[in-house]
Amino acid sequence: MKNKKVLIIAIVAVVVVLAVVLGVALAGNNSDPTTTTPTKKPAPQTQTYKLGMGVAFGGHSATESNATVATVVLDKDGKIVACRLDVAQNKYGFDEDEEEVVFTRLETKMELKEGYNMKPASPIGKEWYEQAKAFEAFVVGKTAAEVEALTVVQNGSHWVSNDPVLSAGCTMDIVDFKAAVVKACKDEQGMSFETDKTFTLGLGINSANDSSSAEDEENYLVKMNVEFAASVVIGGKVVATVNDAYQPNITVEDGEVVLATVGTFAGQADKNNTFMTKRELKETYGMDAAHVDKNGDDVSLEWYLQSKAYSEHVVGKTAAEIEGLVADDALLEADCTIYIGGINAVVAESVTNAR
Repeated sequence: MKNKKVLIIAIVAVVVVLAVVLGVALAGNNSDPTTTTPTKKPAPQTQTYKLGMGVAFGGHSATESNATVATVVLDKDGKIVACRLDVAQNKYGFDEDEEEVVFTRLETKMELKEGYNMKPASPIGKEWYEQAKAFEAFVVGKTAAEVEALTVVQNGSHWVSNDPVLSAGCTMDIVDFKAAVVKACKDEQGMSFETDKTFTLGLGINSANDSSSAEDEENYLVKMNVEFAASVVIGGKVVATVNDAYQPNITVEDGEVVLATVGTFAGQADKNNTFMTKRELKETYGMDAAHVDKNGDDVSLEWYLQSKAYSEHVVGKTAAEIEGLVADDALLEADCTIYIGGINAVVAESVTNAR
């Protein structure tokens, strides 16, 4: 009888404990057993990134000029987290009367899309823009050194990748892609930024016939202006941006078209081989020497420094705000007195193109 009492007491104790535990559980769940407590996700961590842009020149001739432009965003470890590519392949030649140089194409390869018409000749049936995007995706996670170390093999007149992953999506010549991406990674004039949000990256390129001067029908000059911009965008607004340009001259000498440069090359001997952008030229561009003082403070900054001031000024602005930007007091006080019409257009384009 005594053992039965002990057993009954023990059973009652267990029931009480279970009731208490169940009550606590239900109370902690708002007395609704069908609901669950959501798992708390860690707060996003603010990280530091750097935006850079690089231009590689190749394939210049009497009928076309080629500038391969790359922009990248690097993380704190120097690894690429985003990459965008495009090529300004500007074509020109004499008109049908063979009297005047005219441009026959100013759209970039990315803008042309199917109009570039690479797909019929592609062994993988991919258009130029599709293969460029495959290269962009392939370099994500890599450092400048790793991109530079990508091996290539000769295929006819092209140097293509022998990496099975890359060549599955990109069978084009990648020499200029590599060079432009490496330059973008090493861009000393890039812009750093911090964020804990997801961002997009855009690239814009605009080319135009800047001006011409004719001495006679056999000798004259057609100036071309090619502008580039890259922008990091969050919520439609610029977080970081850089812009650059180069200015090749299409020259007619004794009735023949040649491509030359004025102030945009490393040295006289290299003028038809090694082009340089305005940012790369720094003081060599010669704007400070001209001492254009538009705001009356007796200061005339070089082009690359004024470009930097502009980039800092447009942070936080949308594409529409940038397109309508004028040389206001804030820009003038930052000693940015260069013409900004073309810069506005290409930076706004880079914001619109962000993906």
